[in-house]
Amino acid sequence: MIGKNIYRIRKQRGLTLSELAERAAISKSYLSNIERSLNKNPSIQVLEKISGVLQVDLQLLLNPNADITEPTPSIDKEWLKLINELKERGVDKKTVQDYKILLEFIKWQQENKG
Repeated sequence: MIGKNIYRIRKQRGLTLSELAERAAISKSYLSNIERSLNKNPSIQVLEKISGVLQVDLQLLLNPNADITEPTPSIDKEWLKLINELKERGVDKKTVQDYKILLEFIKWQQENKG
């Protein structure tokens, strides 16, 4: 069920197996096993990565009757790489929000020099 949903949504998004695996930072063979239902119980972390790349709510991957027709903009590979690097270094969403505030302040400061 999960594998078929991932396959269907991946195709709707126009992604190859390799592209999804790379963007989700999982192996191509592991993703293939999930899609073919050889691995019927992928971890929640893997499903979160996949749903993030596919830009769908995790619940939609788990729902066999989900209708995913609305196209969504794709995320640049460099942004995904940056996000993965931040996560690997233990940077959480709260910390990212703090950095965002700091960046907004710096931007404001630069605009108001003079």
